[in-house]
Amino acid sequence: MKTCRILFAAAAAALLAGTAISAPLTLGGTTTLAGYKGDFDHFAIDTRDNRVFLAGEDGNELEVFNRTTGALIKRLGGLGTPHSPWFMPATDRLLVVSGDKPSPVLTASSLKVDTTYKLAKGSDSIGWDPMTRHIWIVSGGKDVPQPDCNLTEVDPATGKTYRNVHFDSNHVEAMAIEHHGPLLFISLTDKNKVAVVNRKEAKVVAEWPIHEAQQNAPLALDEANHRLFVVTRAPGKLIVLNTENGSTVAAFDAPNKSDEVVWDAANRRVYVPGGDGTLAVYQQEDPDHYREVERIKTLPGAKTAILDPARKRLWVAASPGDSGAPGKLMWFNIAAR
Repeated sequence: MKTCRILFAAAAAALLAGTAISAPLTLGGTTTLAGYKGDFDHFAIDTRDNRVFLAGEDGNELEVFNRTTGALIKRLGGLGTPHSPWFMPATDRLLVVSGDKPSPVLTASSLKVDTTYKLAKGSDSIGWDPMTRHIWIVSGGKDVPQPDCNLTEVDPATGKTYRNVHFDSNHVEAMAIEHHGPLLFISLTDKNKVAVVNRKEAKVVAEWPIHEAQQNAPLALDEANHRLFVVTRAPGKLIVLNTENGSTVAAFDAPNKSDEVVWDAANRRVYVPGGDGTLAVYQQEDPDHYREVERIKTLPGAKTAILDPARKRLWVAASPGDSGAPGKLMWFNIAAR
């Protein structure tokens, strides 16, 4: 019996050691954008020509990187205030949603502007609806300034607008969209609520208050398990909601000043990059149980990210903000579970 206990203890120690060695994320490299000032916003992945696009919101430019090496290919200026690039591989076109001027549509391979779409003032965050092949765009709000916000359905191939949802809210942030159902979830940040929208009816069907913290912003969705991941900024929290009723399943401390939350369905992990210079990794044991497994040191302002499943990478943008540090692209290699 004593021998069995010793063998069991040795096996457990080896297992724990192996877990420690196999870190979920490891830094693959960085690329510096000399002279960039202010904040970056959202990413897009070019699966056709193997590139990564990053919206340079405050720099008024689009950053283009090699998806394999991370090397900077081009810095494209004169695009207004870029917030959200949207790549359309079937037509080799790239829509760059701009907040203060007509949004340019480029031939992606040449990076030449073909046309522009006149979108609503303050157009910013977007979400993809695979059922209609349309995007939903948030506009309006306090930065315009405007006392309310709108969520508008747009065909990215033509610029034609369809349905609209109005919010009596001056700060509406990110959204998460079901791919196999009609619902869209969106943060009403100034109300400390998540609104549930029926896309087919363009109607708010529920509003769920966030009790654990304030300023909920980034969202991500585990549709298969009916779980919504909500990140707050005052203070930084990761909150897991049940999308069937809006109840809280779990809540954790999270990096501060986050502008993104990423759900990695293949590895059942949640990634939260923070402007405080840390990146947290949470593991889903089952839909009702989660745990933080890693807190990585990144760079100040590294608050936005995108998952690249085919490359098994997490791309992160480090904004200089007011720090005076150079802007940087970082990429992390993802270890499989």
